[in-house]
Amino acid sequence: MFSSVWDFIKRHKKKFIFTGAVVGGVYLLSKYAQKKIKEVQEKEASEYIAQARRQFHFESNQRTCNMTVLSMLPPLREAIVVQLNSESLTAMLKTKPANKLEIWEDLKIISFTRTIVAVYSTCMLVVLLRVQLNIIGGYLYLDNSVGKSAASPLTPPDVQQQYLSSIQHLLGDGLTELISRVKTAVQSSLDGVSLKQSLSLLELEQQLIWIRAEVDSGRPLSSYMLAGDEDVLADQACGLTENDLVTIRLLNETRDMLDSPDLSKVLSACLNRGFSRLLDNLAEFFRLPVSDSGPNCAPDSLSVVSLPLAKIIPIINGQINFVCSETPSHFVQDLLLNDQVKEFAAIVYETFSTPQELQK
Repeated sequence: MFSSVWDFIKRHKKKFIFTGAVVGGVYLLSKYAQKKIKEVQEKEASEYIAQARRQFHFESNQRTCNMTVLSMLPPLREAIVVQLNSESLTAMLKTKPANKLEIWEDLKIISFTRTIVAVYSTCMLVVLLRVQLNIIGGYLYLDNSVGKSAASPLTPPDVQQQYLSSIQHLLGDGLTELISRVKTAVQSSLDGVSLKQSLSLLELEQQLIWIRAEVDSGRPLSSYMLAGDEDVLADQACGLTENDLVTIRLLNETRDMLDSPDLSKVLSACLNRGFSRLLDNLAEFFRLPVSDSGPNCAPDSLSVVSLPLAKIIPIINGQINFVCSETPSHFVQDLLLNDQVKEFAAIVYETFSTPQELQK
C-alpha cells in the first residue's frame, strides 16, 4: 500500500510542487495584503483624527474671533464718537444760538459721516481680525502638532501680543484717515441738500450709494486697516530682537492677505450687507402709521413716505449705537456669519496651519 502511494507521489511530483508553491504564495500574498490593509487603515484613522482635531481647533478659533470682534466694538465706537462729536453740537442747539443754521449744517455732515464710518470700520474690524487670528491660529496649530518642539514656538506669546496690537492702527491713524475720506464724500453729496428738503428711504439710499462710490474710488480700503511697510518696528533698524523680526514677518504676511483680490471681494460683501442692514433699520422710521394705512394702500410705503432732512439727521446720528453694538445685533451677526467671511477665514487658516514642506 505504501509503495503504491509513493509511486503515485513520484508520478505527480511536479504537480504537488506547483500546488504547494501556489498555496504558499497565496498565503504569503494574503499576509502581505492584510499588513498593507492594516497600514492603510491605520493611516486613514490617523489622518481622520488629525483632520478632526484640526477642524475642532479651527472652529474654536472662529469663536475666539467672534468674541474678540464684540470686545473691540466699544473702543471702536468711542474712538469714532471722540472724533465726530455730534453731542456737543446738539447741546449747543438747545441753547438757541444765533448761528443755529450753521450748527445744523455741521451736525448734518457729522451725523452722516460717523454712521457711514461706523459701517466701514466695523466691517474692516471683522475682516482684519479674521485674518490676524487665523494666521495666529494656524501657527498655533503647528506649534501643538506632534513632533513640534515646544521650546521653539513659531509665535511666542510676546509676538502674538505685539502682532495683535497692530489693530490700534484701525482705531487710531487709520480711523482718522478714513473719517477724512468719508467726510469729504458726505460733504460732496449733501452740501447742497437743504435741511427742509424731504427724502424718501429710496432717495436716502441713493445718497449712501453716491457716498460709497466716492469713498471706494479712493485709496485701497486695506490701507486704513494696517500701517504701511514703514511700520514702527521697521524704523528701529538697530536693536531688533528675534521676536521683533517674527512680528514684522507676521505683519508682512497679513498685508499680503489684505491686498489680495479675495479679501477685497469679502470686504465688499460685508459692506453691502452692512449698508443693507443699516437701511433695514432706517426703514422702521419711514413706515406709515397703522391708522393711516387703509386696506387699499400700497403694501410698500418706503418710496412714498418722506421725511425732512432735519428729522432724518437725529435718526442717522443714533445709528452708531446699532452698528457698533457689543451685544450681538442683527448687524454684527450678519457680518460674523457671512459665508464669504467664513470661507476666507478657512483659506487663511488652511494656508498657515499647513507645514511649509507640504506647501512646496
